[in-house]
Amino acid sequence: MSKTILIVGGGLAGTIVANGLCRQLGAQLRSGAVSITMLGASDTHMYQPGLLYVPFGRMREHELFREQSRVLDRRIHYYVDPAKNVDVEKKQVSTESGRTFKYDYLVLATGSRIMPQSIPGMQEAAHWFYDLEGARKLRDALNNFQGGKIVVNINAPHKCPVAPVEFTLMLHEFLEGKGIRDKCEITYTYPIGRLHSLEPVAHWAGPVFEKLGIKSEIFFNTESVDPIGKTITSMEGSVMPFDLLVTIPPHEGAAVISESGLGKGGWVPTNTKTLHREGSDDIFVVGDTTNIPISKAGSTAHFEADVLIDNLASLVQEGRWAREYDGKAFCFIETGFSTGTYVWFNYQTPPTVAPPSQMLHWFKLAYNRLYWLSARGLL
Repeated sequence: MSKTILIVGGGLAGTIVANGLCRQLGAQLRSGAVSITMLGASDTHMYQPGLLYVPFGRMREHELFREQSRVLDRRIHYYVDPAKNVDVEKKQVSTESGRTFKYDYLVLATGSRIMPQSIPGMQEAAHWFYDLEGARKLRDALNNFQGGKIVVNINAPHKCPVAPVEFTLMLHEFLEGKGIRDKCEITYTYPIGRLHSLEPVAHWAGPVFEKLGIKSEIFFNTESVDPIGKTITSMEGSVMPFDLLVTIPPHEGAAVISESGLGKGGWVPTNTKTLHREGSDDIFVVGDTTNIPISKAGSTAHFEADVLIDNLASLVQEGRWAREYDGKAFCFIETGFSTGTYVWFNYQTPPTVAPPSQMLHWFKLAYNRLYWLSARGLL
């Protein structure tokens, strides 16, 4: 009897899983023993990490996009029809168009979304680079900026956890290039008691910020923003004036997850090693959608997807489990426009930060170009 694998979400995680399964299940796809269907929200695929470069004019908008049909294996049945409800009892997903898709195995790769509207005044007063519209507006604001107080405000949870550090260091160099760094005051805020959730990154960033004259304030959990008075207020009682506010808005998971009762805030309770939805043996979770307490980043999604592919293919072909996810994550960190570093870790190995170098910056730029091979599961 034919098995149906249904993938909900057309971002990096879902795309890697779909393409990887096509390669491993080629014989089953040819015979009709397996079919793979994906539900997405758009007919284009975006390279989200590239948004970091847009405000500084270091990446063109068109470089961020490819047609999803060009990224996906042609054997995948792809529908631009976002999921509206997941019924785990009936093993089916209903969509916004009213269609219903049955499954034998379900992969939830619904990602995350920014929620600036969840903090009063943030949407009206702040800039960000976590979507294309925000990156465009921030690019214009930076080009027109002539000096003053800049606040880089980080809220949790958020994906691409090193991106705020990268942006802050790139901002410093950008202002130097404009010749106005001495007219600017940069303050970086973070909601916990250090500069980053990863302790080694926090310990590394502190001296770097100090050397560059970047101020910081920890235990800053944003309560509200005053668009008229141009101040940002924390729950701890701190009030900070700004001329330019760049924020990392708090994130939530996809609405379909919470509305289907699969997880509070859109995060699905996930087994840290098998990537099963807790309580299900036919539902897998990958990428930002999981509630696993590790970085929500592209590399995490990629490493999780590799494990998921092996396990799903093994279950279909051999009826057995292949391997477990070890928590591996790897993130490049731009330390300006000409140097970079990286951090990697897993469940057993704590994070380490490599010494910054020009070579590592080039590696990051190279990966920006190779991303499309990664999405196709070839890298």
